[in-house]
Amino acid sequence: MSLTDAARLVSKSASEQDIRKAYKKLSRKYHPDKNKEPGAEEKFVEIAHAYEVLSDSTKRQIYDRHGEEGLKAHEGGQAHHANPFDMFQSFFGGGHPSQQVRKGPTSVSEFEVSLADIYTGASIDFMIKKRILCDHCRGTGAASSNDIHTCTACGGQGVRIVRQQIMPGMITQSQVQCNECGGRGTVIGKKCPHCGGNKVMDHTQHYTLEVPKGSPEGHEVVFEGEADESPDWEAGDVVIRIRSKKEHGGWKRKESGLYWKETISVAEALLGFERNLTHLDGHVVELKREGVTQPGFVQTIKGEGLPIFERPSEHGDLFVEYNVVLPAEISPETKRRLLKAFYPDGTGKHPTDEL
Repeated sequence: MSLTDAARLVSKSASEQDIRKAYKKLSRKYHPDKNKEPGAEEKFVEIAHAYEVLSDSTKRQIYDRHGEEGLKAHEGGQAHHANPFDMFQSFFGGGHPSQQVRKGPTSVSEFEVSLADIYTGASIDFMIKKRILCDHCRGTGAASSNDIHTCTACGGQGVRIVRQQIMPGMITQSQVQCNECGGRGTVIGKKCPHCGGNKVMDHTQHYTLEVPKGSPEGHEVVFEGEADESPDWEAGDVVIRIRSKKEHGGWKRKESGLYWKETISVAEALLGFERNLTHLDGHVVELKREGVTQPGFVQTIKGEGLPIFERPSEHGDLFVEYNVVLPAEISPETKRRLLKAFYPDGTGKHPTDEL
């Protein structure tokens, strides 16, 4: 992978945040400690070089106008690139490359999705507010690299030896974190004007949640390394748990099954009916009953439920529960006809009429 190939992974109109996001994703993917495929380390180095160029406004303008050859001419053929492994460590939380960088907290959020989107699958845009390393100081908190000085209190060690006499003739010594530099070994002479020395800044990041067809309740989509950033840790993950949106009186689910309540009249309950039900994706399901339909009867329609997550070409079943609505009142003529239908003995009277 050449610089040109690596740079093509982001568009020319990509913002600084887009470039950082692309570097974060690709450097993790091709890091030799994680990726053992042949050529992974070479790709890792080229990605670091591309980020180094694209994140520098001057180099990026030269590259956009004149390409890789123009950039080489600008560098006089003597390109001095930053160590890609040091860059990776700095980007994901700092520290010496030989040290194990701890991972920051994972952010877990629940995201309600309509059953229609779960049925068809969907791409949903959303935003998350988080903290990112300051673009100006890259998480050092200093106005420039010249404003970072070795702590004189601890000599850059980050710790101090404290001696204490606990009784005559007996002295103990202990190692404590330096209170002047907070254990970092360095102090800042002039704070970064962009973040005020806080090292991080508030940022709203846009994401796209890909909802697979038939996603089960609690299905997790992980955005690796997209949680809060800090110079003290490698950013944790953002985990989105998909939940079905509760819709009153509408469709309901249980695993891959769908449930629907259909209201019918007394006449339809007694004589049968044909109806059309519009499904979640707009296709029509025929509801047909012949003869008597009891209140609360559940009709099973095979293959009209949600897609089965593991096998999205297959579907669960649709369960339709029928609710029979009685009229609030009936006319004398209707009552007469009902008596004749239910009591065909010729009397035309309900037994209770004689009491």
